Amino acid sequence: MTTLSLGPSPARRDALARRIRLLVAATIAYNVIEAVVALTAGTLASSSALIGFGLDSVIEVSSAAAVAWQFSAREHTVREARERTALRIIAVSFLALAAYVAVDAVRALAGTGEAEPSPLGIVIAALSLAIMPFLSAAQRRAGREIGSASAVADSKQTLLCTYLSAVLLVGLILNAAFGWSWADPVAALAIAGVAVKEGREAWRGKGCCAPTAQGQACAKSPVR
Repeated sequence: MTTLSLGPSPARRDALARRIRLLVAATIAYNVIEAVVALTAGTLASSSALIGFGLDSVIEVSSAAAVAWQFSAREHTVREARERTALRIIAVSFLALAAYVAVDAVRALAGTGEAEPSPLGIVIAALSLAIMPFLSAAQRRAGREIGSASAVADSKQTLLCTYLSAVLLVGLILNAAFGWSWADPVAALAIAGVAVKEGREAWRGKGCCAPTAQGQACAKSPVR
């Protein structure tokens, strides 16, 4: 008679929790550096896009810190109990990011200020575009396997940072090469829409999948 698995074994669950803690620590460390560089470059170049990107990094740190707090607990039951609070923090971070990006994009389209070219901004955007997808994918896989909606939600915010990096990079290059200052805020409005969607899903506890006896099924979060 075949015994169906109900999910990761306790040893595997502990290994996944350690992996998530390491990935979250790496995300926090990189985003702190990214925030400092982007905010400095944005101030020097009077670039609202770079300043917004730097503030996004600050929000990403708060989201990652919420997951780090959840997985700092060694007991699986304690981590589950912290899931609701972690998801709420991540959801609010998404919505705050969406609000800021939308307002900043509208201001830029209205012609408030004119950013100067920023080689430093181009470098940090390119680095983020190269690094963030790997961190996001690794954390998403571990979060789905262990059945943590908060870890998956945080990985989506890291992926959103990748999209913002691409938007920022294109905007900075077009501004430097052709003076097309409208390109970045138009794309940023689309990113804001994605952030609202992800924020709502995180608030509802959606987006997490883990193995069950019937195969791959969506793991229900304690959030209602």
